[in-house]
Amino acid sequence: MKARVTVMLKNGVLDVQGEAVRHALGSLGFAGVNGVRQGKVIELDLAETDKAAAETAVKAMCEKLLANTVIESYKVELL
Repeated sequence: MKARVTVMLKNGVLDVQGEAVRHALGSLGFAGVNGVRQGKVIELDLAETDKAAAETAVKAMCEKLLANTVIESYKVELL
């Protein structure tokens, strides 16, 4: 089973990389971009075959390692 985890900074946390991308887009002539939030996508290939058990395991991975839950939120998708 495969899983995709999307990790983003929580709303209200300054996204320095996103601001740099927004500024660069403006410099390249892409007007009208008012905000950019940058995150990361992590794809996992799991041995688990039970959907509920896989989701529980991936959420535990996020809580312990993949996301800094103080400043980041995450979304788990089973593929």
